[in-house]
Amino acid sequence: MNVYSNLLSENIHSIELYNKKCSELLTESEIRFAGIVDKEGQLIAGGFKEGIIPYEGDETRLQSFLEFVSNFSIRKEYDKSLGPINYLAARRDKAVLVSFPFPITKILLLISAEPFANIENLAKKVVKIFTNVN
Repeated sequence: MNVYSNLLSENIHSIELYNKKCSELLTESEIRFAGIVDKEGQLIAGGFKEGIIPYEGDETRLQSFLEFVSNFSIRKEYDKSLGPINYLAARRDKAVLVSFPFPITKILLLISAEPFANIENLAKKVVKIFTNVN
């Protein structure tokens, strides 16, 4: 195998693992969407829960939130004094949006949940499911 084949194989394995982890998150009743987004802003794993009909404009809102989170997550000026970002959350009338940066692999986990979702409980579930995943 050459270097490119090894990298492709690793990427396919990572995407399969991310899909599995996102599927595990989607078993939670309050989660509507769980996806992994790469540094170019492309969805590489996960998606909407089966049977969920996205709200009008869901994809656009998720993309806008992703752009905001990406820009904010890149900023490191407070990391030294406050520590790195664990997650960013926005509570809206119709949804809770939460993102979790993975700084080593430069990807983001993006979650959209029902408005009654407890953000701290969501964060604990993500940590439990994604522990040992870069």
